[in-house]
Amino acid sequence: MTKPKPKLSKAAQARIDNYEAKSTLVEGRSAVRRKDNLLSLGVIAGAIVVAVALQLAYFHLGPGIPKPAPKPQTAPDAALAENRVWTGAMSVAGSPIEFELYGDKAPKAVANFVSLTQKGFFENVSCHRLVTQGIFVLQCGDPAGTGTGGPGYNFGPIENAPADDVYGPGILAMARQGGNGASMGSQFFIVYSESEIPSDAAGGYTVFGKLTKGLGSISNIAEDGTADGGTDGPPKNKVLLTAISVK
Repeated sequence: MTKPKPKLSKAAQARIDNYEAKSTLVEGRSAVRRKDNLLSLGVIAGAIVVAVALQLAYFHLGPGIPKPAPKPQTAPDAALAENRVWTGAMSVAGSPIEFELYGDKAPKAVANFVSLTQKGFFENVSCHRLVTQGIFVLQCGDPAGTGTGGPGYNFGPIENAPADDVYGPGILAMARQGGNGASMGSQFFIVYSESEIPSDAAGGYTVFGKLTKGLGSISNIAEDGTADGGTDGPPKNKVLLTAISVK
């Protein structure tokens, strides 16, 4: 015969009911937590798979594929100079000048100048250097405006340099590094007053043309002097090349 359970007081029964309710709640929360943890692991695993797939796609299917190194630029063929005299015009600091290019005497330099002109390379490029003592030149053609820029290639050798090292008014000649006859690029200088420019170990400077009109405009730029008042530096007023054409 089963012994009857003792009858509990209302307070005791309430404590037991409260305990059992809390136990059920805790067990429910544990179950939810286990479910959430499993869901989180699934999401993380999925994210890793997607990330790996995207990375593989980036490096093997898209922009991550290394592009071939660009081919080095080269100077234009001297044949472009056509072994003839060219005529041209440009605006220097807003003043028009005209010139001729000696494609018959300096074909490499003329081919270079013609090619760059036809590509619009010189448009709005500055004349970054003015020398007012010893030699008298305005140097132009550097897209960086610092004396260090160029078209992305160099060429040589020196052509049509004067044997006596004298460069007359209006001469157009190629600038280059000292002692390096194969370092010409896009920079050139305009002689605005007769200058004796000594040859160095590489020789003289390639004369590729001459102004035929507007030399006075270059002289006026020289009269304004340099930005810092010295004898060799940027012109006092900014000088840009525009409206350049050759034919």
